[in-house]
Parts: sequence; structure tokens; C-alpha cells
Amino acid sequence: MSNHLEQLRQQLDSVNTELLELINQRAGIVQQIGKVKEKQSINRYDPVRERKMLDELTEKNNGPFENSTIEHIFKEIFKASLELQEDDHRKALLVSRKMKPEDTIIDIKGEKVGNGDLQHVMGPCSVESYDQVAQVAEAVKRNGVKLLRGGAFKPRTSPYDFQGLGVEGLQILKQVADEYDLAVVSEIVNPVHVEKALDYVDVIQIGARNMQNFELLKAAGEANKPVLLKRGLSATISEFVNAAEYIISQGNGDIILCERGIRTYEKATRNTLDISAVPILKQETHLPVMVDVTHSTGRRDILLPAAKAAVAIGADGVMAEVHPDPAVALSDAAQQMNIPTFDHFMNELDAFAPRGTMQK
Repeated sequence: MSNHLEQLRQQLDSVNTELLELINQRAGIVQQIGKVKEKQSINRYDPVRERKMLDELTEKNNGPFENSTIEHIFKEIFKASLELQEDDHRKALLVSRKMKPEDTIIDIKGEKVGNGDLQHVMGPCSVESYDQVAQVAEAVKRNGVKLLRGGAFKPRTSPYDFQGLGVEGLQILKQVADEYDLAVVSEIVNPVHVEKALDYVDVIQIGARNMQNFELLKAAGEANKPVLLKRGLSATISEFVNAAEYIISQGNGDIILCERGIRTYEKATRNTLDISAVPILKQETHLPVMVDVTHSTGRRDILLPAAKAAVAIGADGVMAEVHPDPAVALSDAAQQMNIPTFDHFMNELDAFAPRGTMQK
């Protein structure tokens, strides 16, 4: 009896080995299919194909397993195969942590982003005049911030809202930044403007509404300037990462990802700050990650706690908007800080997380 049991166990072990070899053989074919689908931009999950395979298997099933059991077993195999394709896709991305385990560190006029120290991006929503930008720049400089933001090209929801000063706004930013020894971060919305903007900006910002403007992404990827890429209004993290891939695939790996809130049903804030995106992006990619607390919340009264949350969860820096007199601002008046509020914001944030010391 014991010999017979041992023989059966040996047979079972042999079948297990054959199953393992077949499953791995199947996995290899699945990986090849995944590469073909990626090249042809075909969705990896095909429910019609899955249903057809399950029906063919149950038709050939002679027991002893019930058809429902066979379907359950093979659904798990199909699920694992899909995950394998997705994992291969993530491994292949140039921005992925699996492709480059070490953090990307970006040098912007001597300031390092991504090395563990905090760097902040502050300035007005829109460039309105030299005096306006200069007042903000003085406050930014006084608070030890090196990266000055300001919108010269403003994509607005309404076509009748202020659209920015264009190249004149970039010229103002550049002039003020040079006077205060700051670096310029400004949004470019059209691929044809990228080359012209290189004379004025130190960081090309691509805004939420342009996250999937693929021609703009490619143009920024061809430029020899760091890029600050904002997450789209309703973009998934996967879509966000793939937008960054467009930039790096053109040769520019100096990319800062910026979480700026996503659109949900909640109306208490302008958008919903997806704070969990920060550690996910840090884990999935090797790129530095910042959080825009102004556009994510749209509320001056909660900018500070949102900024603290961003820093606490591992963000490499915070972006926020400052205006000398927000009440008369030409864009986003309700969400910008005035200069005294900005001073308080920076004092509190620095007390919470001092800059110049490694945060890791």
C-alpha cells in the first residue's frame, strides 16, 4: 500500500513539473503577445478573447472538475498573464524605478531637486507686470526659495479669461529672475513656443491641460531644459507616468512630476489632492515629485496643512502661488497668497521641515 501511494505521489510530482513547464511556456508566449500589442497600441486586456478561450476549454472538459472550477482556475492564469504583461511594460519604461533604481537628481542653477532636500516653487499665477513679479520675487528670495514660477501663457477654461502676456511675460520673468538670482519656471502650451522659451526659462512647465499634448511632450523632450510635468485633471497615475515617458523617450530625463489634484465629485476644494500619488510615483519611477497645493485645493486656508502633508509623505518640494494683491489678480484670485501670508506659510513650513537637510 505504501509503495502504491509513493508511486502515485511520484506521478503527481511529475505532472506538477509538466504543468510548471507548460505554464512558463505559456507565459513566454503571453510576453511576446504583449510586445506585439504594445507596438500596435492594442489594449492588453481582451475580454472577448478571454471568453472564447474559456468556452473552448469547458467544451473540452471531461471532468472530474466542474466547468465552473475549470473557469476559475484558468481565469487566475489569465489574470497572472495580464499582470505579467503589465509588469513587462513597467520594466520597459525609461522612467521606471526598475529601469533605473537610483533617484534622478536635477540641477537647476545650482539647486538640486530629487536629492532628498526640499525645493519649493513659488510665484504668481500669471505675470501681469514687472512691478508685480518683482514684489513677489523679493519675497521669494527673502524666504530662501530659488525657483520662481509665473504664467506667461495661460490656458484657461473660458476663452474670455486672461490668457497671459505671452513672450512679453517670459521676458519680464527672466529680467526679474536675473535681478534676484532666481530660476524661472513657466508653462509652455504650444510646441512651436518651446524653442523660443529656452532663452527665458530654466524649467519648462507642462500644465495639467496639456499632460497628453503629445507633440508638446516630445518638443519638451528634445529641449535641453528640465521639465516640470503636471498630472492631468482626470489622469490616472499610469497615464501620468506614460506622459513622462514621452519626454524621456526624446532624450530629456530631467523631469519633475507634479501632483496637482484630480477632478472628483467633491466640491469643498477646487480639486482633490491625491496625496497617495506621491509615494506611488516615488516607488514606481526614479523621478522627483512635487505637489502643487494651490491648484489641488484652491483654498488659501488649507494650503499650509496640505503642504505639510505633501512633505510628510515624501514629496521633494511644494509649489504654491503668491501675489502682492490677490484681490485684483487677473487669474485665480481666490487661491493665491498675499506676501504676509506667504511669509507665514514659509516660516511654518520651514519649522515643520527645515530645508537644507536630507529628508530621507
